[in-house]
Amino acid sequence: MARESVTDQYLTPARLGTQSLLATFSRPLYFALKDERFQLVSFTHKQVRISLSDIRVQDEGGYYCQLYSEDTHHQVAVVTVLVPPKPVVTVSGEEPVENGDVELICTVPRSKPPARIRWFRDKKQIQGVSSQQQSGKTFEVTNVVKFPVQRKDNGATVTCEAELPSVKLSKQRTDFSLSVRFPPVVKVQPPSVLLREGDDLTLTCSVTGNPQPSGVVWSRLNDTLPVRAEFRGNLLTISALSTVDNGTYVCEAENQLGKSTDEYVLVVYEIPISTTLLPRTPLPDPGAVVEPRTSVSYAVVGGVLAVFVFAVLCVLIVTVWLTMRQKGSYLTHEASGLDEHGEAREAFINGNDTHERKKEYFI
Repeated sequence: MARESVTDQYLTPARLGTQSLLATFSRPLYFALKDERFQLVSFTHKQVRISLSDIRVQDEGGYYCQLYSEDTHHQVAVVTVLVPPKPVVTVSGEEPVENGDVELICTVPRSKPPARIRWFRDKKQIQGVSSQQQSGKTFEVTNVVKFPVQRKDNGATVTCEAELPSVKLSKQRTDFSLSVRFPPVVKVQPPSVLLREGDDLTLTCSVTGNPQPSGVVWSRLNDTLPVRAEFRGNLLTISALSTVDNGTYVCEAENQLGKSTDEYVLVVYEIPISTTLLPRTPLPDPGAVVEPRTSVSYAVVGGVLAVFVFAVLCVLIVTVWLTMRQKGSYLTHEASGLDEHGEAREAFINGNDTHERKKEYFI
């Protein structure tokens, strides 16, 4: 809006160099506006005020108010129109594929003065190449950025920020979500509990990919699927498990960039009729395994074996101790016999002297 006021009775607002605004004054006062966007706000003998709505670049220029009296006077109000930036982000060429490069273009079709464009990714600024082209009083500004992308970048956000230099509150941002194409990734999720013969098995096939595969295909390796198998979306359900259901189950998904599979090995053991069902326990490893149960407790068997081993060790220890004792007694008697033999030998050598001496003791 352009405003100008002069203190006098006769005022004539007009447009410099154009005829879009014309006002003449007489008594009674008469005001004529050729452009409907101009509106008379107030008109007194001291002031004339007008307003301009929906202002455009073409409305730039000097507006003057002229006073008619003995001397002609006028004042000029200069109107400058700014064009705020509105950034638009597009992808150059086709959508990127993982391990490739993406080229993004941020364009501000019209701005005045030329807009300044910056790129941001993960709150960090990335450098681009900027160019501009003038069209009349406005400018078209373009900034191009190029960087490599991975599968993890699918869905990441890149921001283009445009602002008018030295003009406050002129920032405009446009967020762009990256779309990175990659082949599907398939994962079969096993059940969380240990399955037994007669239970129902449910397998979930999780699939990610860009483009997203429309569905999955279930199969059994080197065999057909059981007649009791049911399909519901990405789920495979087999009711009343039995040993005939053993096998490797395969989930497969495909898109334009390739296909992927994942397997699940099902092993079902036949359970004896006398088996007592135990409470369910979490299944630590994939593969539904139904193990046979026996009525004999492993703890009891282990205890009997321990007692038996202990008894054998005790018998061995007692036997060794008795053997060592008997051997010691034999050695004692043998030593005593040797002493008697030595005395007899000495008497034989010395003749009867010994006996004579003994006799002398008694006399």
